[in-house]
Amino acid sequence: MSVRKRVCVIGAGPSGITAAKNLLDEGIDVVVYDYGQEVGGNWVFNAKSSHSSVFETTHIISSKTLSQYDDFPFPADYPDYPSHQQLAAYFQNYAKHFKLYEHIQFDTLVEKCELDHEKKWNVTTTKSGITKMESFDALAVCNGHHWKPRYPTYPGNFSGKMMHSHDVKRFSDLTDQRVLVIGGGNSACDVAVESSRFSKSTDISWRRGYWIVPKFIFGKPSDIVGGILRIMPKFIWRKATSLMIKIIQGTNSSYGLPEPEEDFGFHHPTINSELFYFLRHGKINPRKDIDRYEGQTVFFKDGSKSDYDVIVACTGYIISHPFFDKKFIDYSEGDVPLYLRMLHPEIENVYFIGLFQPLGCIWPGAELQSKIMAKELVGKWTRPKKVAALANNEVKHPDFKQIKTPRHTITVNYHSFRGRLSKELAKSS
Repeated sequence: MSVRKRVCVIGAGPSGITAAKNLLDEGIDVVVYDYGQEVGGNWVFNAKSSHSSVFETTHIISSKTLSQYDDFPFPADYPDYPSHQQLAAYFQNYAKHFKLYEHIQFDTLVEKCELDHEKKWNVTTTKSGITKMESFDALAVCNGHHWKPRYPTYPGNFSGKMMHSHDVKRFSDLTDQRVLVIGGGNSACDVAVESSRFSKSTDISWRRGYWIVPKFIFGKPSDIVGGILRIMPKFIWRKATSLMIKIIQGTNSSYGLPEPEEDFGFHHPTINSELFYFLRHGKINPRKDIDRYEGQTVFFKDGSKSDYDVIVACTGYIISHPFFDKKFIDYSEGDVPLYLRMLHPEIENVYFIGLFQPLGCIWPGAELQSKIMAKELVGKWTRPKKVAALANNEVKHPDFKQIKTPRHTITVNYHSFRGRLSKELAKSS
């Protein structure tokens, strides 16, 4: 009689819980370690700085029909763009429905993961000051990639308060402050809009142009409309999408912002329906890229300058797996060569679930990755040969040819990626 395999899942966020659910479906023993106190990971709001990056007004930026697990749809009464409270409740109800809580150990820090001579994973954890080690047949890494802040570097020193969007929780804390927001991504535009409701002034500094996409186009969520347009050849889709956005809301320059350098898809788009409105109403002021700091004065590359009390750096995150020796596995810089964005080219019993950034939502893809992982571990799916070559091919031929920045190392096209995962899953018995 075969011995049941035992798998360690790191993290009880959206990727971790679907990993656990699908492993259990295949009769695999599962232990989930999570440093927090509740299911939901990044979507569990905490007024203090923590693993979570959401702030009090956060709503999802992908629409609900493209942001739900296939095995557990959103409640029918949820809005097109659910709030962080609704998302946390959704993930916790998922865990209750599939009886996952009994497999989760909260308040537990994963300190170290090491392979032994038998290719088993020795996982060292600490809880309530007690450290222990347990052995597992496989490891599902689901610790997320939106928790370790990446800060920008500019000459000089800023003597005011410097913070990252990760640590912004309640915007009333910025009341009567002179605020500078750095960045043009989703967090930056949300922080600029929300802070301007309380601040004495809010400026936003862009290094380059971004595509700003409204949440609704022709009365429908913009990702639904984008999904319809994807039947076009990619180069036509990019041109058509670029033109459509300009027709709907005009050019960036008409709002005082730099134009994107390339057509839509060259970088990750920003989903926001309020930034342009607040700019044209004088609540937010556009600024060029930063040249240097001097005390509380920020000098910009167009020769202008201004004084600020607070700078909020909305400049992304560093991919981090602190439980691995950096000489062993380290994706903090450069390419991330994982086949199907999950399979390591050499180590067959480690799976990275949710380590990708779609133009859309992560966890529907993470659900499919989890099903493939579970099927492989019980012999119902076989990985192809030459995984290393396939992983490198994915790096060389991404879904989008994007600007080379840390943010774009793990980008995938939501629909294409799901299609590839579904195709592989269909090969399972």
